[in-house]
Amino acid sequence: MTPDPAVTSDSATPTPGPTAMPPEPVRRRGGAWLRVAPAIFLLAWGGNHFTPLVHMYEEDGGYAVWQANLLLGMYVGGLIPGLLIASAISDRRGRKPVLIVGTIAALVGSVLLGIGFDLFWLLCLGRVLAGAGVGVAMSVGTSWIKELSMPPFDHKAGITAGARRPALTLTLGFAVGAAVTGCLAQWGPVPEATPYAVHGLLSIVALAILFAAPESLSREQRRSQHWWRGLRVPLVGHRTFVRLIAPAAPWVFGAAGIAYAVMPALVQDELGEWTTLYATVLTVVTLGAGALVQNSVPRINRWTGGRALVVGLVLMTLGMALAVVASLVADPVLALVVAIVLGIAYGICVVAGLVIVQAIAEPDDLAGITGVYYSLAYSGFLLPTVLAALLPVMPYSRSLAGVAVICLLCLGAVARASNRPG
Repeated sequence: MTPDPAVTSDSATPTPGPTAMPPEPVRRRGGAWLRVAPAIFLLAWGGNHFTPLVHMYEEDGGYAVWQANLLLGMYVGGLIPGLLIASAISDRRGRKPVLIVGTIAALVGSVLLGIGFDLFWLLCLGRVLAGAGVGVAMSVGTSWIKELSMPPFDHKAGITAGARRPALTLTLGFAVGAAVTGCLAQWGPVPEATPYAVHGLLSIVALAILFAAPESLSREQRRSQHWWRGLRVPLVGHRTFVRLIAPAAPWVFGAAGIAYAVMPALVQDELGEWTTLYATVLTVVTLGAGALVQNSVPRINRWTGGRALVVGLVLMTLGMALAVVASLVADPVLALVVAIVLGIAYGICVVAGLVIVQAIAEPDDLAGITGVYYSLAYSGFLLPTVLAALLPVMPYSRSLAGVAVICLLCLGAVARASNRPG
């Protein structure tokens, strides 16, 4: 990430004489979004730094497999309100105060996780607060960066910058957070607390930077109605949203969950004490592959006539099929390949879906429809919890085969909808 350039204004110098021209409008160079990015990066970090520790909570904390997976998906309980309620409040109060509150909530969540290793309920509460922070980042933060990536804040950004910038920031936060946490848990002191302390300290720094960011939603643009009326998002009934986004969105984080929650569980008997490190590697590889491919989504859309979402779902289906094979052979190398394929699919789908959502949204509906999109996307993150709960009656090979079939059906629905105009 490049350093934040100074935000300057260039005013035209009036010509001498009585016919002097008026000053040109203020033009900003586009660095404002970089003041918001650190907070979004740290919120994503806080949402995903639990992922490599699942095995540690099972082995050292004595938690059952379903409890560890429940903790992994628990933050969806804070995520949905963070996505929907926070976006509605931000439409009334502005983006900045809501993202500040979300950052503070995630900071408190890390504190609770750091002190609650032996208290399941405290871990659950910490995960819910972490999820609330991620929800605020995904709805309010994404909308804020989108607005800071267009005039009058940025006159140089490309048309898809408003989708690529927040998606890439979130993905890097998810990946770096998991990498740092996994390394600290494997080799650092007090592994049950140190990762959360590091995140908390960095969040304080991001919070300080956030105060310097400009508010993008002027008072004239804010809604005067009560915030709960903003929970109504008429665009969810839009034909494009129903036919393209609804079938595809849950696979965005469904893919990520399978890659770095289920794959390590399939091969943990082959890894022994290296399971935590391997889970960290898979998480970083998955999200790293997703981050690398995201800037290519506009190019994929050009090559395929706007069908990047279909391309992503094709790779998603392939990855799910490979996951079935990996569950049968329990090979760590094949599991790594699965993570790469699903990571690429995740990266394409998250940006392609966000581009479609932003294309159909009016300015007043942007935060709300973005929140709904990410709510659907994150519903897929509960998939590992469901598969773990089914283990007493269904092994991973069968449940993953069912997942692959459902993914194929969704691919067919999205492909058909993409071929129909309107």
